[in-house]
Amino acid sequence: MTDPIRLSKRLAEQLGCSRREAELYIEGGWVSVDGQIIEAPFFKVIDQRVELLPGATTTELPPVTLLFHKPSGQPTAADPASAQLQLAQASHWSGDDARLTPRERHFSRQTALLPLESDVSGLVVFSQQREVIRKLADPRDKLEQEYIVEVAGEPEEGGLALLAKGIGHRGRILPKAKASWQNETRLRIVLKAPQAGDLRQLCEAIGLQMLNCRRIRIGRLSMAKLPVGEWRFLGEHERF
Repeated sequence: MTDPIRLSKRLAEQLGCSRREAELYIEGGWVSVDGQIIEAPFFKVIDQRVELLPGATTTELPPVTLLFHKPSGQPTAADPASAQLQLAQASHWSGDDARLTPRERHFSRQTALLPLESDVSGLVVFSQQREVIRKLADPRDKLEQEYIVEVAGEPEEGGLALLAKGIGHRGRILPKAKASWQNETRLRIVLKAPQAGDLRQLCEAIGLQMLNCRRIRIGRLSMAKLPVGEWRFLGEHERF
């Protein structure tokens, strides 16, 4: 019996091309094994039928940034392997107008940026693009983040004005926050570079209890209509 070999090696031998060209064909979704599209160059084959689809090109997939509406109760993936699994298990939003076909390569080597706590839902950014990673990870470039916070309790009189000045709570000064009421139980809070627990403590500092929290904007980029548990590509002309 023939020993299994990597699909990229088999394809390179079959086509008489380089191993790198074979990998690009595979990652681009141009190669089938017994009629099934395989996008992993390391996939092992023996005597299966390997075919290159019509129109195949060796164009390398460019790095992408993905926007994910994280559900509450789910931690933000902390490492590339976890990010790949989290995104692969999520659904690609049918309303995405980026006109890109999702490929496995789009999920690999993704960096989670501005992660959310497990009990906070909303917009999370995963990126392979160096310029996006630099901008969102740079401690000097603190983008505004906007949250919708469901609260209970009676707020301290003038409490929202205190949040804008920077209020002390539990022995530390919390970040300045612009807050306004959306309705009787819902606050809109805008601040920069919040740390874990800051939103909850901001509410506690003025006599409120945070029931749930959702991030809806990072910088100029709004989550808009992206459904919970789904992701989309960052558009070519979108900027943070």
